[in-house]
Amino acid sequence: MRPVKREGDGATPIAGMRIVYGWYRADRLVRPHSGLRLRAITARDGWCDAPADPNYNRPVRLPFRAGHETMTRDDRLYDVCLVLDWNLPPFGRKRHAGSAIFLHLARPDFGPTEGCIAVAPEAMRWLLPRIGPETVVKVIA
Repeated sequence: MRPVKREGDGATPIAGMRIVYGWYRADRLVRPHSGLRLRAITARDGWCDAPADPNYNRPVRLPFRAGHETMTRDDRLYDVCLVLDWNLPPFGRKRHAGSAIFLHLARPDFGPTEGCIAVAPEAMRWLLPRIGPETVVKVIA
């Protein structure tokens, strides 16, 4: 965890972050019940993590020329993936300030993320019907 997040540092920002919306894998799950806007991830969904690109820290359509994450991961981490408002409007999108900060599913061994917040599938199932766009996730040191 770091109070000053930089692209590629592997740290989770110490901050309060709203959940903007979410994605889920419709090929693996029934649409979860939630107060959030949730949409099915497709094979064309990505997220730009290239600071020099105009689409930095935004969803993009694949194939995409610049650096990006592919949302249809084989490892199931993004079977449910909630977008946190880190480095997003209305406060701007600052180059190199960190991208793709999500609340998603944890690895079975709870190994580290690259800056996201990860929870067990059971915790995500419990959280989803209880959260909405007014929910703030607080990361404290």
